[in-house]
Amino acid sequence: MAHASVTSLMRTIESLLISNSPMQSLTCDHREDFSALHEKISSLEVVVKNFEKNNLSGEMTDLEVEIKEVANIVEQTIQLRVTEVVLANDEKTNERLSDTLQVVAEDMDRIWKESTKIQDKGEQVSEGSLVQGFSNSTNNILNAKNNMAGRDDQKEHLLEDLTTSYSSEPKVIPIVGMGGIGKTTLAKEVYNHESILRRFDVRAWATVSQHHNKKEILLSLLQSTIKMDDTDKTKGESELADMLQKSLKRKRYLIILDDIWSCRLWDGVRRCFPTEYNAGSRILLTTRNNKVACYAGTENLSMQMDFMDQDESWEPF
Repeated sequence: MAHASVTSLMRTIESLLISNSPMQSLTCDHREDFSALHEKISSLEVVVKNFEKNNLSGEMTDLEVEIKEVANIVEQTIQLRVTEVVLANDEKTNERLSDTLQVVAEDMDRIWKESTKIQDKGEQVSEGSLVQGFSNSTNNILNAKNNMAGRDDQKEHLLEDLTTSYSSEPKVIPIVGMGGIGKTTLAKEVYNHESILRRFDVRAWATVSQHHNKKEILLSLLQSTIKMDDTDKTKGESELADMLQKSLKRKRYLIILDDIWSCRLWDGVRRCFPTEYNAGSRILLTTRNNKVACYAGTENLSMQMDFMDQDESWEPF
């Protein structure tokens, strides 16, 4: 899950850097800062991926919990600052975005160095050690318990769709919107909500991305549903798919597929999710592609995310 959070943060930065992004004209003045931050996060992603690969227990260590928390905070902070620029696009908001990017890049570099040192020595991270020196711009959001500001109505609506009705077959709920607008952050908010923890027997998350690897997606989901060992990681896609289906059978499950790009991939993974004796189960997708949302989603359950209006955007500040 720590790797998924770091990967999600990378994808958010990449979506703001690509030349054909609708946000590119607004963020071009900050391209150097975004690129520097992306480089720091890429280094951290390699460390976290190796750490999870060597973690055979399947349970998150203190280090992974800390990194996951930090990545979520940074992603939310950037989304809020970019929204400010989109709405106002004046000198003050651009300066605030630039300052935030530079400070966060320093934070991520410090966390990468600390994580590398801990990993090399095989130590455990002490509680709060990675965020003790976190800058005020991001630490304020941490102290606010990471609630997603300005999206309360959407979060409550999504929680209602996830937790009400005992339909015989799993419902598929897409969250659709442009890259960097906050789809993943909203999905994380509901994934960890107390009502979701009470409601579902099993929760599993996989980050998909444009250049997906089906085997890695299956492994990510399985890590949340069963205890895995080295032999499981050598199995083929069909065997892993069968394992996943069996692990979910007769359970009320919540599956989140973050950043899914194609209908073809959805067809390839949906057969892994059992539909009999799984009343009340849900599959939540985040996607930039309206075609995927319409193709995969249960009728009338798709959620469109747009930019917050001015009142919503300034609410956290």
